[in-house]
Amino acid sequence: MKSFGVVVFLLALLNLKICHGALQTGFYVGKCGRQNVESIIRNVVRQRFARDPTIVAALLRMQFHDCFVTGCDASLLLNGPTSEKTSPPNLSVRGYDLIDQAKAAVERACPRVVSCADIIAIATRDAVALAKGINYRVQTGRRDGLTSQARNVNLPGPSISVPSSISFFGSKGGGHTVGVAHCSFFQDRLFNFRNTGRRDPSMNANLANTLRGRCPRGSPVDNIINLDQTPRSSFVVDNGYYRQIRAGKGILEIDQAMAFHPSTRSIVSSLANNGRTFQTQFGAAMIKMGALQVLTGRNGQIRRTCGVRN
Repeated sequence: MKSFGVVVFLLALLNLKICHGALQTGFYVGKCGRQNVESIIRNVVRQRFARDPTIVAALLRMQFHDCFVTGCDASLLLNGPTSEKTSPPNLSVRGYDLIDQAKAAVERACPRVVSCADIIAIATRDAVALAKGINYRVQTGRRDGLTSQARNVNLPGPSISVPSSISFFGSKGGGHTVGVAHCSFFQDRLFNFRNTGRRDPSMNANLANTLRGRCPRGSPVDNIINLDQTPRSSFVVDNGYYRQIRAGKGILEIDQAMAFHPSTRSIVSSLANNGRTFQTQFGAAMIKMGALQVLTGRNGQIRRTCGVRN
């Protein structure tokens, strides 16, 4: 993910209260004849993951950007000159083609049954599992929204303060551990942190020197950097990044601040020290985020194609 830190999501577990409404595990069982809807989607994700493991971070980001605006209603997928897709934070969201492919596959099996919102949730869970993360049980039964406006998009940036991030995420959910960031999101930490003319003192010196080579000042190219610099862990859903930021090797300012702030450092330490705790909380956070402001019953619709209203 590029527009915010990767640590702040699990803070949403603090005092989180969300009504899951009519969502349920196994919602589509028996609704598509003998076809298994989740298996159809999983096959599409598996094929993509085999050639592009970065799709995990892309789908996690897509679900976050969808759910944190008007709820988990696939409004992010709608096309239009003023839709959410056109908002600056969403211009680099990707994975739409995978969702469209999965939608086409389930439409062939059972037309107008599976929502695009549910496909996002199922595909993200499957990508996480393929990346060695927890295979959490997705609750389904969402319906698709009818509106999508760029003006509704309000997502936190990488320089958000710890107290502000706690406030913002305190009523939300989600979890993250893999992703990338453009150099422009953290370059100030390498050369001119808060207009001091120096690097951010909280960043490990060796990491800063390495990143300066990847993100040279004045470069016309905005390179992409893996947020998780842990060897062999960049595309694995694990707690490696939490161990990394505890050592002062956070890429984004908010992530590094979380590791040392009195309000959050114990959480970071817990996740860094216990991989099982991380997996359990990650799955729980994703389930809770997936229940944000969902449309169920007769609200919304089941789109024929994800980018267009019926």
